[in-house]
Amino acid sequence: MKSRHWKREDSIISAESSGRRVTAGQVFSDPVHFLAFGFGSGLAPVAPGTAGTLVAVFLEWPMRGLPMAARIAILIVVCAVGVWLCGESARRLGEHDHPGIVWDEFAGYFLTMLAAPPGMVWSAAGFALFRFFDIVKPWPIRDLDHSIPGGPGIMVDDVVAGLYAAVGLLLLAGLAS
Repeated sequence: MKSRHWKREDSIISAESSGRRVTAGQVFSDPVHFLAFGFGSGLAPVAPGTAGTLVAVFLEWPMRGLPMAARIAILIVVCAVGVWLCGESARRLGEHDHPGIVWDEFAGYFLTMLAAPPGMVWSAAGFALFRFFDIVKPWPIRDLDHSIPGGPGIMVDDVVAGLYAAVGLLLLAGLAS
């Protein structure tokens, strides 16, 4: 598990992990960090991945009205951009998968929600299932997270967690009908 220490100094939130601090000033002044840190949500002092997923909920909700092909295309773009974006942010920070990098949560949640029936209850269920699989990291998620370097490694564990959560949503939807 990643070590995270959060400090508030001079009214600027900063994240510290493995000795590398990231300040709000760094995130908001660098477009790569701004996007990788989920528009700043990755600076949350507690559970930055959950904060990033909450932002993803609000981003995904308007996509619900789009045709499935458009939603899949958006997901592919988010994943492709995420491989470079997360890898570049990590490279600049000098740390693989800094806890504040949450663009990968966007991809995982968007994938989860491809399987969701309409409605806020399903958004909440998708959120809960995705966070569960992303935090617990059942096989092979944990192995993938630790064995693949760079941007692909940062993205893959959340994509697989999104797949697991999507299957969970399909099972729940089947039970509910």
